[in-house]
Amino acid sequence: MTSTADLLRFSLSLSPHSSSTHSSSIPLLPKRRRNAAVLNPHKFLSPNFPNRRRSGFTLFAKAVDFKSPLTERLKRDGDGDGAGDSTVLLDVTGMMCGACVSRVKSILSADDRVDSVVVNMLTETAAIKLKKETPTNSEAPGEELAKKLTECGFPTKMRESGLGIEEKVKKWKEMVAKKEALLVESRNRVAFAWTLVALCCGAHASHILHSLGIHVGHGSILEVLHNSYVKGGLALGSLLGPGRDLLFDGIRAFRKGSPNMNSLVGFGSIAAFGISMVSLLNPALQWDASFFDEPVMLLGFVLLGRSLEERARIRASSDMNELLSLISTQSRLVIAPSGSDSADDTVLCSDAMCIEVPTDDIRVGDSVLVLPGETIPVDGKVVAGRSVVDESMLTGESLPIFKEKGFPVSAGTINWDGPLRIEASTTGSNSTISKIVSMVEDAQGREAPIQRLADSIAGPFVYTVMTLSAATFAFWYYIGTHTFPDVLLNDIAGPEGNPLLLSLKLSVDVLVVSCPCALGLATPTAILVGTSLGAKQGLLIRGGDVLERLAGVDLITLDKTGTLTEGKPSVSAVASLSHGESEIIRIAAAVEKTASHPIAKAILARAESLNLDLPSTRGQIAEPGFGTLAEVDGRLVAVGTLTWVHDRFQQKTDISDLKILEESVMSQSSINSSSSIHSITAVFVGREGEGIIGAIAISDNLRNDAKSTILGLKQRGIRTVLLSGDREEAVATVAEAVGIKNEFVNASLTPRQKSGAISSLKSSGHCVAMVGDGINDAPSLALADVGIAFQIEKQENAASNAASIILLGNRLSQVVEALDLARATMAKVHQNLSWAVAYNIVAIPIAAGFLLPNLDFAMTPSLSGGLMALSSIFVVTNSLLLQFHGHQSKGKSATPTKISN
Repeated sequence: MTSTADLLRFSLSLSPHSSSTHSSSIPLLPKRRRNAAVLNPHKFLSPNFPNRRRSGFTLFAKAVDFKSPLTERLKRDGDGDGAGDSTVLLDVTGMMCGACVSRVKSILSADDRVDSVVVNMLTETAAIKLKKETPTNSEAPGEELAKKLTECGFPTKMRESGLGIEEKVKKWKEMVAKKEALLVESRNRVAFAWTLVALCCGAHASHILHSLGIHVGHGSILEVLHNSYVKGGLALGSLLGPGRDLLFDGIRAFRKGSPNMNSLVGFGSIAAFGISMVSLLNPALQWDASFFDEPVMLLGFVLLGRSLEERARIRASSDMNELLSLISTQSRLVIAPSGSDSADDTVLCSDAMCIEVPTDDIRVGDSVLVLPGETIPVDGKVVAGRSVVDESMLTGESLPIFKEKGFPVSAGTINWDGPLRIEASTTGSNSTISKIVSMVEDAQGREAPIQRLADSIAGPFVYTVMTLSAATFAFWYYIGTHTFPDVLLNDIAGPEGNPLLLSLKLSVDVLVVSCPCALGLATPTAILVGTSLGAKQGLLIRGGDVLERLAGVDLITLDKTGTLTEGKPSVSAVASLSHGESEIIRIAAAVEKTASHPIAKAILARAESLNLDLPSTRGQIAEPGFGTLAEVDGRLVAVGTLTWVHDRFQQKTDISDLKILEESVMSQSSINSSSSIHSITAVFVGREGEGIIGAIAISDNLRNDAKSTILGLKQRGIRTVLLSGDREEAVATVAEAVGIKNEFVNASLTPRQKSGAISSLKSSGHCVAMVGDGINDAPSLALADVGIAFQIEKQENAASNAASIILLGNRLSQVVEALDLARATMAKVHQNLSWAVAYNIVAIPIAAGFLLPNLDFAMTPSLSGGLMALSSIFVVTNSLLLQFHGHQSKGKSATPTKISN
């Protein structure tokens, strides 16, 4: 079988290149390793190799589209190309279980204008993508769909869009308050229901006391409670009192063709009450079936379980509430008079005015005062003051970060020590914390593929249970009691052993014991907790589908610069063939001054330290992965890789001179570098009419958690592959330092070749994650099964836009944390689904009387209701246990570090 490394090498050997690969007549500088296909072509290539080469070119031409790096990821997520699509977001209430979710989905999908639907019961949201031919400027489709759902028993309204930050927080708080009010109402119903349970079951207290030798309870009160008519009144009070909403909702849902959990409980309760009333009002039947306590206890258990379940659901969204609490809706706007000398030196000058305004009114460039203990309301930079800031809710780092003038700060972080004056750079809904909240909301609305399986089961589940209930009655009434006559001796058949009574009770048990709620809650509760927990740990995960894919990843590809290294390179040496250092840096910085790549920043920093005046440039062109070209002082100047710069100009520098130049700059850099663990990259500078005239060595230290992260991934059974556009020698040094084997190291790759490598790995059966940080990584991040990107300096970039997971803490070790969280979340999903399915598989046959012939055991409706409630509670509680994952992972994270030392 061909190995992963061989497949990777093969794909790279077929990769097309720009003119720098095929048109150049100069050989590349000596390399310590070659691609496997080049070293041993007969191992991979057949006699008709040209055809394969042509096929390889076609593959790579399709793999990357720089104009739309998200295309491949969107197609993978089932969103098509996105052109011309419009989406509608609906707030849907009234969903009780997985069957309701399936019903809502089927109602919406039946509309010809709807392309796809995602429904989330926990967040009460339905996301609808309309077909291309649907007018995008009209709200009519959304309103009509909302009206249709409302008519079908699911009150719905369109989600308001474009809300300001204050309105958004206000709306969420109102929703939380509404849920809290419903929880209080639910508690009152439970208290009422269990008061009736106590009264209804009080008659049994005397029997229990008699068995203990305490002969009391013969008073008038207990005698009244023994009366069947009083019991019937209590049962009727339970049905029309605390159980009224449940019963009416179940009947209404059944009439509209979408029976739910309430339908099953309602029918069971009414059936138990009806049998008892028939027995009470028709003594001639001799049923003696006065079990009015059964519907009372059934509703008591169900309402108690529903109340505990609602409480657990609110607790499951507590992380989101905590995130929203970090959004400050009010800010202190500082207005200093024009020309004030102290405006830039002090936090608040004497002649300045401080006004408290809504955060929505803050504009870019405004100054905001933040006092100790307050939440920073906007993204920006410190212009005055010194303090430490708690960024743990954004980055996962518990230690506060020191801030002073010039340092960036983010909305949602907490100022601890001293007052700060901040100049706003991003405000309102565009701030970091607002985007995090929005993305977490979106993530919780995106269903994992495994949820579709649960929905497909839960949808017809209620009808299936009703059919099984009818089948249970038919079996025991017509066959069972004749085949197993001893079952009539059981208490559920009454004192006279009535087969009709036994059949009715068992059919009611089947209705009540089944639990589609557990199936419907299994996945969304775990995803809700997992994505919220990830946000608290500085892991911005875009959806449950991302968690599911990440849990299945078996191979992770990594970029080098900014990923395994710190991404904060500096110029460590400059070498030139005929010019001084200042001239090389001057023209290189002029070309790179508008670029955002870390290497460009390093060159600009050196130019600034030398106090160089940069000339103006024209016609700047950047080719990601290769370099940048611009006109400087009337001549073209190129800065980038050796081969690419060499091919830009007709006049070529002598090969021997290039070797000497490279050896010189690398030697100087090795001497000057202060760290023993670093990566050195050589950038070459060429000018029109001269060819390559100099080289700049860029040193970048390894991340301090790089080695432990690679080791941690290996311990979890994950292979790591290094894909870099840097020189092979530099890449080899980093790979050796972090522990990546040589056969999984690939250097001098273009962005297209990186994407091609990921395509090959995916086609060979691997589930691939890509970790990167720059614009040249965006195509690979979008193409991988899971793209993981760093958010550099709290700013969005092409990499973070294309990625499925964003590491807000800017730590490589967060890759391991994300993997552990994904696996823990999906483990909870599988546990929940396994429990839900196993419970129903076991409980329904027992309720149907499976154990009655041999073990003389049968359930009662109240016992069935209690088990049903416990099933839902178990699923939600099991998901809530995921909140302890962060504490467990912190204890485990120390292990790889100790081993690596």
